[in-house]
Amino acid sequence: MNIKHIALLSVWIPVALYAQENKPKAQDTTATKPVALNTVIITGQGTTDPVLTTVKTDLVKKVVQPKNVADLFSDFNGFSLIKRGNYAIDPSFRASQYEQLNIQFDGGTKAMHACPNRMDPVTTHVVPEDIERIEVIKGPYTVRYGATFGGIINLVTQKPQQLDNGLHGSVSSGYESNGNALVSSLKLHQVTEKYDITANAGYRDFGNYKDGAGTEIPSAFRSLDYGLRLGYNIKDNQRIQAHWRQSYGRDVLHAGLPMDTDEDNSSILSLDYKLSDLKGFVKEVNAKAYYSYVDHIMSNTRRPSSMMTDAISTIDATTAGGKVEFKMKPTEKWILYSGIDALLIARDGGRTRSVKRNMMGDLLPQPMVFQDKVWQDSYINDYGLFAENKYAFSNKTMLTAGVRYDLVISETQDPELNFQQMYPNLEQREEHNVSATVSVKHQLSENNRLEVAYGRGVRSANMIERYINHFTVGQDPFEYVGNPNLDAEVNTQFEIGFKGTTSFEKGIDALQYSISGYYSIYENYIVPVVDPSLDRRFMPTAQPQEVKRFMNLNSAFKTGFEAEANVSFANYFNFNTAFSYVYARNKDLDESLPLTPPFITRLGLGFEKEKFWASLDYTITSKQDEISSSFRETETAGYETLDLRLGVKPLKDLQLGVAVLNIFDETYNNHLNFSFTNQADFGRVPINDPGRNFSVFAKFDF
Repeated sequence: MNIKHIALLSVWIPVALYAQENKPKAQDTTATKPVALNTVIITGQGTTDPVLTTVKTDLVKKVVQPKNVADLFSDFNGFSLIKRGNYAIDPSFRASQYEQLNIQFDGGTKAMHACPNRMDPVTTHVVPEDIERIEVIKGPYTVRYGATFGGIINLVTQKPQQLDNGLHGSVSSGYESNGNALVSSLKLHQVTEKYDITANAGYRDFGNYKDGAGTEIPSAFRSLDYGLRLGYNIKDNQRIQAHWRQSYGRDVLHAGLPMDTDEDNSSILSLDYKLSDLKGFVKEVNAKAYYSYVDHIMSNTRRPSSMMTDAISTIDATTAGGKVEFKMKPTEKWILYSGIDALLIARDGGRTRSVKRNMMGDLLPQPMVFQDKVWQDSYINDYGLFAENKYAFSNKTMLTAGVRYDLVISETQDPELNFQQMYPNLEQREEHNVSATVSVKHQLSENNRLEVAYGRGVRSANMIERYINHFTVGQDPFEYVGNPNLDAEVNTQFEIGFKGTTSFEKGIDALQYSISGYYSIYENYIVPVVDPSLDRRFMPTAQPQEVKRFMNLNSAFKTGFEAEANVSFANYFNFNTAFSYVYARNKDLDESLPLTPPFITRLGLGFEKEKFWASLDYTITSKQDEISSSFRETETAGYETLDLRLGVKPLKDLQLGVAVLNIFDETYNNHLNFSFTNQADFGRVPINDPGRNFSVFAKFDF
């Protein structure tokens, strides 16, 4: 911890203590009924919530400082992480990833990455300390939240409406030994009956970490985030809210990518409106609009390739969209949701290459400068129309049925000459996608529920799959070429699940359980395949010489299950276990689909009292020998990790935590980790995860 960090804490802590001493007395807020915006999808109402959902709320007790929001999924059953380093991390759920997952904030806000290598995924644009809970719909089982292929992830930010009137806030800081990492954050709330204001800021400074063998992994980065949210209660049943946030990444090292991030700047503005408790046929109106802009600069100045060629890319991405939804109640047992939404994505920018040496390695008298179009000034616009019904056959059985239509318009407005030659009929393209779902919830008993669902989710190709032009954007070293004529992927998914709670009189206080199994039939699944008709464009003598083009598969499927149980016993103890398994098959090539995680078993023992808690978490990750040879995947050995976390509340508003992660200093890498790319001291081998790591954390509420 250096001087600037100590100085920062020395300022924050006195301010927090002063605010605590002068904290306004709680006021009676029952005179004005708070209006809750529809930022959550899963409300806790078992009959009306979407089918086959799960929620994670114990985010504070992680103790370890998350690198970005994706780190919050590290112990979430069914999830794995795709890591390109310590910063560019994407969540994967049931072997679905990237745009196959509908990831959003607060019920609809989105921000897409600018970098074609996903150096800046959506999870890097919001500070993790602002996330209160993570909601997951496990498949295409609702049509209300945009086009959905593999599932919906809703990241819910903290809301001040539950607080008493007055000034509230929190300050937190944490440190990790492996990588000399420091995280600090500050949050303030001002709440009145008519309005509320929330301001937050966070700073992260991570160094290179070491794996279990003591090898230093280039993974350092710095980031600064801040946000401001203003909510105004127009009436008891009417609220409007504006949310502004910005994030700045600097000097981000990506061990698994050919370049590093010099700068990554993102801005997100969202507006929400709700009108509720209406009389008549229409009961509620919800509206949302948002706009995000990402400015990304990356270069290879720290890499060996810069000795031959300097490369710098300046690219940008805009994401805009919105939604208007009406909640109607034709009868006492029938609820109808209907509305329209839009998602508009545009990207542009280019790469400047300065070739300094010829193919023999001789220095050129004057560098040769080339300009490459990264995104070819492309856009994809999705306009959706949806209707979803919920009908209660009885107080035990709820039927949900929905249908959705998406008009997808795409175009590249400034194509490279070679791309035009590959696709001579480039022009604006329209796609018409229809999704549908039917599901049933049945209350078997007071505490046990059966859920059965069918969903047809449709996803049109993303911008990389359509318009990338001879760039290395995968886990392997191939150049990739997009295909603007791809058909939309279709996931026809069936699932059945049970969940419930059982109470006992003696010994065991309660048993909570859930299990679900699913089967997906894929049509037009999009994968990159070697195309013998294409030649390598950049560095033509480099290996591999082959080039991959995105294509549609004729036949593929996926199946798997998740199961978990939690037993509370002896008043303060709990034991939990969770399993997740997925099997995905490319029947065209008779191999696994790429990026399929191995079987994972999680075991945890916890102790919790009012002022002290502890957890011991043991994770067993099996070997993965079901691999995609065409994707250049290799078999991955299994491994086991053990983590210990402790927390204490010495004062009412003060939380302290310590942790030891990877206690046995295991040297390992997850199957989804990228391999080292363009690094001076590494061959093309998978990136190892951190070795033993000590962490401390402190949070003060006022």
